[in-house]
Amino acid sequence: MKIDIWSDVICPFCLLGKRRLDAALAGWEHAGDVEVVWHSFELDPNAPRDLGGTLVEKIANKYGVSVEQSRASQQDIARQFTEVGAIFDWERAKPGNTFDAHRVFHLAVERGLGNEVMSRFMTAYFAEGAAIGEVKTVQRLAVEAGLDADEVRSVLDGDAYGDAVRSDELAARQMGVSGVPFFVFDHRLAVSGAQPVEVFVAALNQAWDTQVSVPTPFTSAGSTGEDDAKVCGPDGCAIDDPRR
Repeated sequence: MKIDIWSDVICPFCLLGKRRLDAALAGWEHAGDVEVVWHSFELDPNAPRDLGGTLVEKIANKYGVSVEQSRASQQDIARQFTEVGAIFDWERAKPGNTFDAHRVFHLAVERGLGNEVMSRFMTAYFAEGAAIGEVKTVQRLAVEAGLDADEVRSVLDGDAYGDAVRSDELAARQMGVSGVPFFVFDHRLAVSGAQPVEVFVAALNQAWDTQVSVPTPFTSAGSTGEDDAKVCGPDGCAIDDPRR
């Protein structure tokens, strides 16, 4: 069974959602028959390589809240990261344009290292303060994840895999996806957002029990109202309103 995931490297709920899916798969009897495939989704295709300022300031400006309220929101996301065994060092985070990271990711997929490269990109951005929009950072991280340095440099020096990124994003738009993470189970059942583990378990069971030989239009596999908004989109991450 195939699980397709649309995500961006700098989307915190994408990492949370993937970790919760991993937790669901860890106790699922058919986990060995599951193939997870990542797809590109840029939260802001027009972003500069370096957005400047701090993440807290950026969030405060976007939502029209105080720096203190924005800081509280980032601390809450960091707490959720801890719950899934991850680190979100929001004080060091350096968001920026992720197009080059996505292009190199598609090279990684062709080399059988897609999961490794995506994981390295996310860990570096969230936990290590890596400037993911910088070409030299993308190259370093990709090589650390196992890609050949010359191949990575060749991709970054040109426009290779740009069409692959745009193709993923077009597919998302055609499905009506406006925020990530977005999961599609067996081409048919959709889960949006960083849902709780039990939602992913239910989606896995539903997709497995209703497998069909010919893909059909996807439907929602269900969610919990509390977590429906936990996605990131072009206007930012739909975090809990820090003013509450």
